[in-house]
Amino acid sequence: MTSTTSKVFFDTNVLVYAVDGHSREKRALCRDLIREVTRGGRAVISTQVLQEFFVVATKKLGIDPLDAKHLMRSFENMEIVTVTPRHIGEAVDCSVLNRISFWDALIVVCAESAACDLLATEDLNDGQIIRGVQIKNPVGKA
Repeated sequence: MTSTTSKVFFDTNVLVYAVDGHSREKRALCRDLIREVTRGGRAVISTQVLQEFFVVATKKLGIDPLDAKHLMRSFENMEIVTVTPRHIGEAVDCSVLNRISFWDALIVVCAESAACDLLATEDLNDGQIIRGVQIKNPVGKA
């Protein structure tokens, strides 16, 4: 999926699939990707992704809150973009111009701000380029 020098921004769904027991194939794909990119020091997430991960892990997957917090510690070895008012303002523009949800636009803006070449997500169109960031669906039809 990636070159050995490309920074990759992980959307929440990639991290969630990595711990979700419902789809072994998606879990394996996401775990392998996260391991590969993190090992190379190229993994990026944002504070938004951390927050969303906690909510999805505890509410939808039923993971105990303290266990979810422990899982989140494993993400600390990734570069983490702190969402700022500037990111939020740019996300509004990105959302309007690209006709995507505000939350997806905020992910794109944070990926761009971290100089990521790729955004791993299933929420946008595979191959699409927004603000210079290429969208890649790591689970495809898995």
